[in-house]
Amino acid sequence: MKVVVLAGGISTERDVSLSSGSMIYRALQKKGHQAVLLDVYLGYEEDPEGIFDRQTDWAAQIGAVREENPDLEAVKAMRRDGGRSFFGPNVLTICQAADCVFLALHGAKGEDGKVQACLELLGIPYTGTDFVSSAMAMDKGITKDLFRAYGIPTPAGIRLGKGETESTRVPFPCIVKACCGGSSVGVCIARSQEEYQAAKEEAFRYDGEVVIEQYIEGREFSVGILDGKALPVIEIAPKVGFYDYRNKYQADATVETCPAQLPKEKTRELQQVAEQVFQVLRMKSYARMDFRMDEEGQIYCLEANTLPGMTPTSLLPQEAAAVGMDFPELCQQILLQAVDRKG
Repeated sequence: MKVVVLAGGISTERDVSLSSGSMIYRALQKKGHQAVLLDVYLGYEEDPEGIFDRQTDWAAQIGAVREENPDLEAVKAMRRDGGRSFFGPNVLTICQAADCVFLALHGAKGEDGKVQACLELLGIPYTGTDFVSSAMAMDKGITKDLFRAYGIPTPAGIRLGKGETESTRVPFPCIVKACCGGSSVGVCIARSQEEYQAAKEEAFRYDGEVVIEQYIEGREFSVGILDGKALPVIEIAPKVGFYDYRNKYQADATVETCPAQLPKEKTRELQQVAEQVFQVLRMKSYARMDFRMDEEGQIYCLEANTLPGMTPTSLLPQEAAAVGMDFPELCQQILLQAVDRKG
């Protein structure tokens, strides 16, 4: 098949997306597909005619993931047309010539349903869930509301808009995070009033609304979903601090155990809740749910990820590997699900 892998963009997760896209691109090549890796924002300046037949190593043009946030203003300055459209030159034209678009985007405009809606209007098959569930899962406030409505265990908390005063105070320690952020960018733990104020300022740098919730002391887990069914549970244990941006993408910063060392009944409980979240948020194809478990064994679902990372240190590929599915086969399954859904 002719496949466009869309990565990059102008979210705080740009570099992670480029790394995901590079891995997906190489995996699809191994499966025999005519794959092209495009930066959705920078696009392709040359004549796109016959682009799928060109002998170009698209992944070689992608750098390694940075340890800090990308310089988005420098990226925007690279657009010759001033960047009025999110889609770079020839991106949609090339996508329309493909059999499917494999979305490797993360964060704003990539995971929030906007790109998905555009592709759907153009009749272009794409991987992952649709624009409705993408939008609901991206907004942590909406996600929390749905969790509570459907009885999904989740930490107690509130939403707070910029300039608003808290009607209810969440006891310390608490987590403060941007409502529509990702990769733990703009996420802080506050254990004092001073830390709380600093955490709010940091989160409001990324969004006009933040979520403030109870911090659950204990263990952290993640459960991937593929075609509606839960994969093995993985445990995440950062060597220092919590599972923030640096610990997610810096090699050897976190100990990840898959399958997680848990009693069978607790493993199944995590998997069942993950599958329930998948259904409640009306997701399709694949996703990943993040959890905390306190010292008493109570689990709490933190959030859902509609386009989970596909980098060398990402969780979903590790979970798939635990059931004998290597990375190229995982990408193949995700691709085929998108084509079958369109058909």
